[in-house]
Amino acid sequence: MDQSTEQVLQQLSLGIEKLGESGAWRAWLATQAKFHKYSFANSVLIFSQKPNATQVAGFARWLELGRHVRKGEHGIGILAPIVVRRQDPASCDQSGAGGRELTGFRRATVFDISQTEGAELPKPCARLTGSEGVVAELELRRIAMQNGFSVELHEFVGETNGDCNHAAARIRIRAGLTQAQTVKTLAHEVAHALLHQTVSSREIAELEAESVAYGYCLARGIDSSSYSFGYLAAWAGGAAEAKEAIRASGQNIQKALHWMLGQEADPATRAKDPAPASATAA
Repeated sequence: MDQSTEQVLQQLSLGIEKLGESGAWRAWLATQAKFHKYSFANSVLIFSQKPNATQVAGFARWLELGRHVRKGEHGIGILAPIVVRRQDPASCDQSGAGGRELTGFRRATVFDISQTEGAELPKPCARLTGSEGVVAELELRRIAMQNGFSVELHEFVGETNGDCNHAAARIRIRAGLTQAQTVKTLAHEVAHALLHQTVSSREIAELEAESVAYGYCLARGIDSSSYSFGYLAAWAGGAAEAKEAIRASGQNIQKALHWMLGQEADPATRAKDPAPASATAA
């Protein structure tokens, strides 16, 4: 690898910082502001029912965004707060308005973007269009096989490019991707296979896997910056957050890059840091 891991991480940070100033990023943020921020409990409910979910909203909100839920799709059940206005005058503020009180929760239904169709939403990243990487794909398939994972093409619904399932020891890659995007996605999923075997923080897992994919592609002559920078910033919640998360995960990123680039003799010693058993949309 021509660049050291430190240089790769520095390039990532600089690229993400520049992305944060772009019009594409501002458009993406404006769209994201229309999505409700879910509590930890609801995040767990969403993940338990649809592990591959990336963006969820109610039926009406999807219509506002120019998309509609496909017929026959099953919704994701979450808990919505029931808030009532207090009638006690003592609770009124100086304007005379009554206070608001949480009295309980009701079941609500949301749908993931993969269950909808319609207008494209602004994206912070774009799929790669290059045709390079045939040898790199073969190398990644060999690494996956050596670590007990099969690799297969799959017709995903929605925007998912790939996933990694530890229980099934299987990596799936979206059929029909360009060669460069196939390599980038496969590198991302192989990183999941090496680093992430249990569920804890999906955000950290995605940041680590995409950072590894960027470094691997860079070493193999593929520029994945148009995809990786936006993907990392989106998962972290912003450029500053992504830079800090990448710095904190530097050791894991370095380990996986060494294994995948042939600089580590024994991939069987791969890290067992807790992270999601299945991750997608790479």
